Amino acid sequence: MTTDALFQEILMARQRVYAVGDPTPLEQLPIAAYDFEVWAKREDLGPIKAYKWRGAYNAMASLTGEQRAKGIVAASAGNHAQGVALAARSLGCKAEIFMPLSTPEVKQSEVRRHGGDAVTIRLEGDSYDDAGISAREYCDSKGAVYIHPYNDLATMGGQGTLADEIVMSADKPFDRVYIAIGGGGLASSVGCWLKKFWPECKIIGVEGVGQASMKAAIENGGPTELEYLDVFCDGTAVRKVGENTYSYCKDLLDEIITVTNDEVCQAVRKIWETIRAIPEPSGAMGLAAIMQDAEAGKIKPGERVLTIICGANMDFAQLANISRRAGIGSKHRKYLRVPIPEGKGSLVSILKDLPDAVSIVDLQYGKTESEVQYPVMGLIGSEEDYQKIDEMLAQNNVTAADVSKEDIVGYRIINYKTDPQKHPLFVNVEFPERPGAFLEFMEHVKEVSSLCYFNYAYSGERVGRALVGMEFDNLQDQTAARKIINNMVGENIHAVSLVSDETLRRLLGN
Repeated sequence: MTTDALFQEILMARQRVYAVGDPTPLEQLPIAAYDFEVWAKREDLGPIKAYKWRGAYNAMASLTGEQRAKGIVAASAGNHAQGVALAARSLGCKAEIFMPLSTPEVKQSEVRRHGGDAVTIRLEGDSYDDAGISAREYCDSKGAVYIHPYNDLATMGGQGTLADEIVMSADKPFDRVYIAIGGGGLASSVGCWLKKFWPECKIIGVEGVGQASMKAAIENGGPTELEYLDVFCDGTAVRKVGENTYSYCKDLLDEIITVTNDEVCQAVRKIWETIRAIPEPSGAMGLAAIMQDAEAGKIKPGERVLTIICGANMDFAQLANISRRAGIGSKHRKYLRVPIPEGKGSLVSILKDLPDAVSIVDLQYGKTESEVQYPVMGLIGSEEDYQKIDEMLAQNNVTAADVSKEDIVGYRIINYKTDPQKHPLFVNVEFPERPGAFLEFMEHVKEVSSLCYFNYAYSGERVGRALVGMEFDNLQDQTAARKIINNMVGENIHAVSLVSDETLRRLLGN
């Protein structure tokens, strides 16, 4: 299959797709740290908040009325399903859309909103692949027409119309274009069109580290099924690319870059900070690769680079996870488990010695029967900052363990033994989210108590909240601490309240 055939499909698609959607804009991302221009194609502003409407509508509009009357079938975890639903309603045909059982309700409701009575959702299997198998079987039994999300020429032709808009609206060629790859339909069509008009432009495919099926196909000489598929970037989670898309991508792509989920989260944050848009993880993969190349010095000063924000259909609940994993600029998040001796002020001493540029965004600690305690600190800093921390700890004969990828962090597991505690006192503390504010509280109480429990995570609010447990040698010290705490509210502490025994039992499960 030649690029000429795909080019002609894109030409034909230009006459169809704008019946249901308008061209999307190009927008420059004002990233002051870069000496090159970064632009975004805003597919998140399309009729379904993703580019998939283009391919779905073109594929269905190119069918005859008789073919559409047989029924349309599609399998999708989200965006393609919405595109098919929009097209079915516009073209006056019926569509059966197969989605995994795990599909969030928000995506199902969007399919119903776009399709109305024209669509029926069938939930089948635990993955897109399972839903796809069921959809194919249904197609065969009913004689319906299957609309493939990426491997069909007409689908790719519709997706390529966004590349036509790029050429038409850009005042001069881009030097580099970064394209997220799932099945490869978008990369194929955009690469085909841009190489025709801007032959010097580098077309760079971007895949997640745990879902690099196109990279595997090119390395192995053909589509290769991945044994494991990471679905964090669910819009690009394809276990095996198509024969057609593989054929195009191996010839059109200049390079494939893989990005981590944390790099994607950082890119989501950067898009929010620059243009106040929130893409789905797959929609930020292109910028994640740009940021990776920028850090490696691969992008020359003055170059013009483009990413495609290919979608913004994300389950709202995923935002919390993305925020937790995102860094700030060149800084990134790391979780360290630091051994400290039991006793008054041990944790405070470690916190006070951290470099000023490091932000504490998480602290998990529960006292156990061991003489050495192991609090987990979540930090945001640069590699230079972390090197300083290692040096500081080494001077104190302490070796920290990086537990960023361990379950204790992901599930916030805080081990705590109630039996050894003699006279514990638990308080809720509310303090302004600025450096030094919480250490003020710690300094006040460290002389009369040692910590036995600590649970704090940065929430993005102007105030921070922590559950703090202290233990005392005797009731007199506990009483003295209560008086200190009652007088503590002021500039650095907004509020302190005692935790009732009943609430404490619920919180700690004792």
